[in-house]
Amino acid sequence: MARSRYPAFILVAGIASTAVHAQTAKSEPESQVAQRIHSVETCLPPPVIVTNEPKPCTSLSQRMAELHIPAVSIAVIHNGVIAWAKGYGVRQTGGAPVDADTLFQAGSISKPVAAMGTLHLVQEQKLSLDADINATLTSWKLPASTSAPGAVVTLRELLTHTAGLTVHGFPGYASGVPVPSLVQVLNGEAPANTAPIRLDSIPGKEWRYSGGGYTVMQQMVIDTVKEPYPQFLHDTVLAPIGMSHSTYQQPLPASLLSNAAMPYNADGTPVPGGPHTYPEMAAAGLWTTPSDLCLYILEVQNSLAGKANHVLSQATTQTMLTAGIGNWGLGLERGGSTSDPWFMHGGVNAGYESLFLGYDHNGNGAAVMTDAQGGSRMAAEIMSAIALAYDWPDWKPVTRTQVHVDPSVLARYVGTYELHPNFRVTFTLEGDQLMTQATNQPKFPVYPESQTKFFLTVVDGEVEFFPDDKGQASYIVLHQGGQSVKGIRK
Repeated sequence: MARSRYPAFILVAGIASTAVHAQTAKSEPESQVAQRIHSVETCLPPPVIVTNEPKPCTSLSQRMAELHIPAVSIAVIHNGVIAWAKGYGVRQTGGAPVDADTLFQAGSISKPVAAMGTLHLVQEQKLSLDADINATLTSWKLPASTSAPGAVVTLRELLTHTAGLTVHGFPGYASGVPVPSLVQVLNGEAPANTAPIRLDSIPGKEWRYSGGGYTVMQQMVIDTVKEPYPQFLHDTVLAPIGMSHSTYQQPLPASLLSNAAMPYNADGTPVPGGPHTYPEMAAAGLWTTPSDLCLYILEVQNSLAGKANHVLSQATTQTMLTAGIGNWGLGLERGGSTSDPWFMHGGVNAGYESLFLGYDHNGNGAAVMTDAQGGSRMAAEIMSAIALAYDWPDWKPVTRTQVHVDPSVLARYVGTYELHPNFRVTFTLEGDQLMTQATNQPKFPVYPESQTKFFLTVVDGEVEFFPDDKGQASYIVLHQGGQSVKGIRK
């Protein structure tokens, strides 16, 4: 499934661990590495810190218990090498400890790794970024659309989520359930559990996340190379980079299950039947480890610098990282400053949630993988702790200052606001404290930074109230994750 881009308030005891430390000429002294690891393990900061308030820290083990996450695995890049990799918890309740080689489903992190393989074919002139995809597809064709008559969809648009294709993400197939062929997925035919992948808006006009687009890309590659997709990605990307603990095989071969983390729901119960199967391999089919994802990050960094080009040339890597609509490159989200840009991707499958980040030029990055729903929240907190431990220019907690607002003013903001037909935010007043609760989410306090603008501490988000001429708020704007969404008072 895809990492959600929809604004929401939550991107919603003893602990066993094993560690691997990189040994290279650029490695830090062991004592320094140990100090940084200790910092990450003992202080996961909140997304927002309030000025003149105590700075709360939550230990990694405590957070795993709070969020019912049995397994977490982390790998960190510093000065262009993997500085350390470490597993925490157990592969399943009552089971063996997680180690640095324990496998997790990567979810949508499958996409940037798959994109690298596709761009290799572009580099070899076996595919074109800007030609009509139907000129390459032979096993299936994208049907014409009344929403965009005569429109042509390109591979570049598939890779950048600007093709106008449907199907955001995929739930996968539980153990024992019939698994469709890729063409059945594309057509939404039984036993597929998702809608047909179709063109429903003009290509190239807007950014809209589409796992469906990457599934079309998977079919393009298969029709081009005429070999099983997992084999193509192994030979083209995984093996050349050295990702020896990674595979796109679905389901995971029984021989590899012994060191795989099992998936869990948000309440700590196991996902029935264990890992889901994803025939949509390019979109969601990768099994991997944080260490292997760091090898991918290093390959991108080194290819961009012209130091190592095992899969892509420097020029093709630059093309991959060139941001377009929505700040997305060809398979990777882009961000950061002009001097310190970064690339990243998150991933969510049934019972697995993960995140990786790499800087273009400063030799830093990290990957975090978890085996439970809600793990994205913890992965972001771990990434923030890593940013503090290594003094990254981004990803640290935001600091905000609280001001006083009279309760009579707060009372004017009480009410329910609709941001989407299925998403509402309700504000209530408990004493002098304004509280908010979004659809299907817990209640949280919000704190004023001006008479009309408030912030949360559970996520880096702000809510702005817009009063009418009587001082009563008529609508709000939620600012979060680079997006601003209006909510009308109901």
